[in-house]
Amino acid sequence: MGARLTTFWSSLSEAATPSDAMTPLSGIALGTSATVRELPKTGSAFLRLREMGVLPGTQVTLIRTAPLGDPLEIKVRGYHLSLRRSEADSVLVEPVA
Repeated sequence: MGARLTTFWSSLSEAATPSDAMTPLSGIALGTSATVRELPKTGSAFLRLREMGVLPGTQVTLIRTAPLGDPLEIKVRGYHLSLRRSEADSVLVEPVA
């Protein structure tokens, strides 16, 4: 029973760990396209990102960053959107191959 329970808990922790392929939106290179996989569940970015069309499954492209690194400009659904680095840090994306 102990081994089965250990296996159960380890499978849960693996499922909760994000995939190695996922990275924060702020961590992708300029000009890179990526697919949004996970958004913040709470906070000020929660509603703002959804209102702007940044939803799971949406493709985004990092266009440019400000000289000091904040804000970031992304292209999403045909328009350009500026995000704070803190907001981009909370969006997990998977780079498009």
